[in-house]
Amino acid sequence: MDCARGQLLVAGPALLDPNFWRTVVLIVEHNEDGALGLVLNRPSETSVGEAVPQLSALLDPEEQLFIGGPVQPSAVIVLAEFEDPSDAALLAFEDVGVLGTGPSEEDLAVNIRAGRAFLGHAGWGPSQLDGELERGDWILEPAKLEDAFSGEARGLWSEVLTRKGGSYALVARMPADPSMN
Repeated sequence: MDCARGQLLVAGPALLDPNFWRTVVLIVEHNEDGALGLVLNRPSETSVGEAVPQLSALLDPEEQLFIGGPVQPSAVIVLAEFEDPSDAALLAFEDVGVLGTGPSEEDLAVNIRAGRAFLGHAGWGPSQLDGELERGDWILEPAKLEDAFSGEARGLWSEVLTRKGGSYALVARMPADPSMN
């Protein structure tokens, strides 16, 4: 499989794992060692200021913290749009990537245009994501800046499938429980 970095993984309708049901995952890194992604459409009930006050200099403390995935659920990852893409620890696409843990918040605050904090991430071992893609668990779509920082994150799954068009647009309108159709 080619590198999926910078792609959105849109959960297919048959993917029923509760960690990933109707999720949209941005792939931040994908290589022979595996893949790392962030679930973009699972805002939590907690604000950044409540959970990680030290990030308040960097991110709006009122912004919701997002659930990035089931791996390392107590670790915080900041996804950001960088003024200088070389400031990213990992670059997902264009100038969007994740912050490293090195510089102080004051240094980082001047270098990003937008940011969002995630608890945990999604992870795949070597060839695991390739297998899931071959099985059809995920639908691939190139990521866009507005996906990463969507103001309507809960609606992102339907929005991305609708944008993809064709039969995917029909899937986007499927009820959560098809027996209720």
